[in-house]
Amino acid sequence: MVTTNNIENLTSSVPSILTIGTFDGVHLGHKKIIKKLIESANSKKLRSCILTFFPHPRNFLSKSDELKLINTIKEKKEILNELGVDELIIQEFNNDFSNLSADEFIGHLIKYCKIKEIIVGFNHKFGKDREAGIKELKTYGKKYGFDVTEIGAFDINQINISSTKIRNAINDGKVELCSQYLGYNFSLSGAIVKGKSRGKHIGYPTANINVEENYKIIPKNGVYFVSCKTQSIQKFGMMNIGYNPTFGNKDRTIEVNIFEFDGNIYGEKIKIEFLKFIRNEIKFQNIDELKKQIGIDRETCKSYMISTYNN
Repeated sequence: MVTTNNIENLTSSVPSILTIGTFDGVHLGHKKIIKKLIESANSKKLRSCILTFFPHPRNFLSKSDELKLINTIKEKKEILNELGVDELIIQEFNNDFSNLSADEFIGHLIKYCKIKEIIVGFNHKFGKDREAGIKELKTYGKKYGFDVTEIGAFDINQINISSTKIRNAINDGKVELCSQYLGYNFSLSGAIVKGKSRGKHIGYPTANINVEENYKIIPKNGVYFVSCKTQSIQKFGMMNIGYNPTFGNKDRTIEVNIFEFDGNIYGEKIKIEFLKFIRNEIKFQNIDELKKQIGIDRETCKSYMISTYNN
């Protein structure tokens, strides 16, 4: 898959079939549109192109209410590449772009994307202040000679999935429900950094994870059963997200105890897939109570690990 930053930088001479959207989460609803895009492009020997935006339009237009995203740009690229998309266009959503009229926006698509067809949902809006919709898009299509394929309300609503529902599930710790919506496990990635080594001192060493993208959504505080993958290992583990209230931490940490592993992986990148929520964060009266509960949590995770292996 080719990735191009901004429409004006497109260079391919092959006409395209295009779909447009933020595609945050690339969930089962999105995949239905993308499948149709790729099938149509292949049958007509055209490029399958996705136009997406960064930063998220809502974050650009409403600075006071930051929307955390399900996928980082890197994650989105990986997923769309696996689905077989030919080209991903990441358009910077800025003042100039947000002020394009519907006419100007369509002009850009014709000039740079060489569109022969646009596939969008029934409620798609475009142009400054979302001034135009499907009706206007079809009028442009007749005028400039491109087809418009509308994904109807029934086709979208019967899946009953949205990025908002997925974010809510993540915020509530419902990672299994989130995985059902996505069609894959929700994950986060980051570099393994040195922590305070408290886990090691109480018999449960942890790898502390630094998620660089501050726009990435992080599940609610608590303990999770997870899968861990680095260049060196692929193991199950037990993750804690929160403030370690027993120790009175002021900073939120993300740390994972990797099962059946005792090695040095500082500096490596790690990918964590969330498999199951175990419990909420708790403040314990003392270290012994904490150690006892961690032991229980570990056994709970191990029981899920055995179940996962058996399946």
